[in-house]
Amino acid sequence: MVMSLFLMSAVVTLVFCAPGYPGGAGDAQPFVDKFASAASAAAGWPAGSLAAVYDPSEQGGLAKLGSPDAALAFVPYAFFVQHGAELHLTPLAQAVITGVGPRERWTLVAKAGATADPTALAGDTLLSAAGYAPDFVRRQALAAWLLPQNVKIESTGQILSALRRIASGEPVVALLDQTQAAALPTLPFAAELKTVTQSGLLPVALVAVVDNRLPTARARTLQAGLLELGHAAGDAETLAQLHLQGFVLPELPNSTAAP
Repeated sequence: MVMSLFLMSAVVTLVFCAPGYPGGAGDAQPFVDKFASAASAAAGWPAGSLAAVYDPSEQGGLAKLGSPDAALAFVPYAFFVQHGAELHLTPLAQAVITGVGPRERWTLVAKAGATADPTALAGDTLLSAAGYAPDFVRRQALAAWLLPQNVKIESTGQILSALRRIASGEPVVALLDQTQAAALPTLPFAAELKTVTQSGLLPVALVAVVDNRLPTARARTLQAGLLELGHAAGDAETLAQLHLQGFVLPELPNSTAAP
């Protein structure tokens, strides 16, 4: 009994990592702190037993997830596809993003008038917030499009600049998430761009256990808490600060490699 109570009160860390999207660790820290407090309360965990840290970079996030106390990860689906196997990530819950939902389509954008044949992109550069995750780009977002192997896939947090480069005729294409794609018609140079292809519906972000560092019973209470998060007074505001509406059970594509 004493050991059970100790395990329930032991502090674990939830690492938020969102490569390719703007925002510094200092800016986000107060919001992830509030999220950790709300999530632990919803799970019935003792106060202070869930800590949270934020890192906006892929390598910084990987370093933090290497810490023994980093038992949980909150990451974009692209990160999960790229690093899930090496980190032994086991999904607990799928985030419902405000204005998007639990799943989204990714859109490949090229210069208007360009051919829709994938081979025409040979040697070109693909820019995306998910560019740090080439496995996600090729195996998930563009799984049905056979991207040439010599396409250079690069990460960018400046997607507007990437779209301007496409419109100007540079040998560049961009892979956009659903929010970015929805804004395309508002651009003054929208007529210079065209949608080439879209992915199927893919998860946006996941909360996952890292390398079995969280006991199964405790993971189940957290999962139940996440699914209920948003129902208690104050939860909606805490979630909204992170552009979240709540969580659902994970629903991964069949082609996702098992961690």
